[in-house]
Amino acid sequence: MQTWSLVSICVLLAIIARWGVSLNSYSGAGKPPMFGDYEAQRHWQEVTYNLPIQEWYFNTTNNDLNYWGLDYPPLTAYHSWICAYIAKTINPEWVELHKSRGYENTQHKLFMRTTVLVADLLIYIPAVVLYCLYLTDGSSKKKVSIMFCFLLYPGLILIDYGHFQYNGVSLGFALWGILALGLGWDVLGSMAFSLALNYKQMELYHALPFFCYLLGKCIKTGLMGRGLFLLVRIGVTVLATFALCWLPFLAEPSQAMQVVRRIFPVARGLFEDKVANTWCSLNTLIKIKSILSGDSQLYLSLACTLLAVLPSCIRLLTKPTFWHFKLALVNSSLAFFLFSFQVHEKSILLAALPACLLLNDLPLMALWFLQASTFSMLPLFLKDGLLVPYIVTSLGFLFFSIYLLSALDHCSEDKLRLGAYNKLFYWLPKMDLAFIVRWKFYISIAAMVGLSIATAVLIPPPHLPDLFPVLVSTTAFLHFLGTFIHFNVVQFSEPPSRKSQKKSN
Repeated sequence: MQTWSLVSICVLLAIIARWGVSLNSYSGAGKPPMFGDYEAQRHWQEVTYNLPIQEWYFNTTNNDLNYWGLDYPPLTAYHSWICAYIAKTINPEWVELHKSRGYENTQHKLFMRTTVLVADLLIYIPAVVLYCLYLTDGSSKKKVSIMFCFLLYPGLILIDYGHFQYNGVSLGFALWGILALGLGWDVLGSMAFSLALNYKQMELYHALPFFCYLLGKCIKTGLMGRGLFLLVRIGVTVLATFALCWLPFLAEPSQAMQVVRRIFPVARGLFEDKVANTWCSLNTLIKIKSILSGDSQLYLSLACTLLAVLPSCIRLLTKPTFWHFKLALVNSSLAFFLFSFQVHEKSILLAALPACLLLNDLPLMALWFLQASTFSMLPLFLKDGLLVPYIVTSLGFLFFSIYLLSALDHCSEDKLRLGAYNKLFYWLPKMDLAFIVRWKFYISIAAMVGLSIATAVLIPPPHLPDLFPVLVSTTAFLHFLGTFIHFNVVQFSEPPSRKSQKKSN
């Protein structure tokens, strides 16, 4: 009973943190003609309510795809349609065809904010609570502390409630899939992850670990017996889930192909804005977009992504434990973020979710990465007028994570999983790696604080207008690359302890 009281308090505090983001700050507020992501979500409600389903993804007189045309899978469209019906009941002007473009008032902002919160309460928050209670080790107090820090992660709060999106839905479905797999409910886990993929195509960042974990488990169980039966059940479940989600678009092949073209737009280029990945960081030295053709950029990013994700997936395939599955989720999503085609700043949230799963096992490393991931989106937050929420949520998350999880008190080489480095660099003199990591953490936080202040306060020189966004993205990129290398090394070492292995299948 006491545990559930603490859970209720933590959920309430998480709701307050989400609702506390200013209503006056969101993507594209008061900036015609395109406005921003807030208008995109509202416009999709307008389109799905007023037009027949056959026109949702097609360019027509009533659906200008150049003005925030739908570019997510069908489940996102259905969600917009449900929200639109509720909006129509409250105020028809919110979804009136053509005339509602750029609609902005306090009542509508409250409605849109409420739709995000309701989605979180139905999908994301319950998954976090159950994961922390049933798939993390330690006392009830420790589990609740992890849950609180998980729910307090600033990146997701600021993007969904400030910039304005529904990332909690796709991440929530993915987390339900992870939870189900951790409890041994593989078929249900496959269905939940299929729903995540059908809500946002970026969930492909997590697809290979799900595939390799389940295939590895089937092989380990025996492909001539129970393993084959499990594989067939999973395959049928995935196909059935996709068929149901895509059913209205399967009547005509042209309909389905148009949806595919919309959700995988390869014409946009290798990257946009100042994203903290390999290509944007490398572009400061070598102008890749000028040197390589569009097709060459696509093939290069595909090859690099597959090479980066391959070691982690092979390891998971041969050793399908839940511990390796969690690490593979981080490594796969970071490989996609660092090397794949057409990456946005917000895509780092896909790596942040599995990093949150490691708050119990590797608190300092997980906290460090999560802080860097929020910092990487600073230029976006400043553009949306979210500086104060960024400062408050980042400081709150840093304080509570260090205090509640004792992240800095457990910095031995064993708890940081640094033993593998001594084996890799056995020819070097013995060093206190834990001491080095701790000081790197202090320097890293100081650098992020310094760059945050400089970006918010200082005016860059006229000949270098993008100086601070480039510095932020490059600094964050170095953090992400270091995290990617470290978690790959950890995945190839032994699991943390026999106790942690009890959650593996």
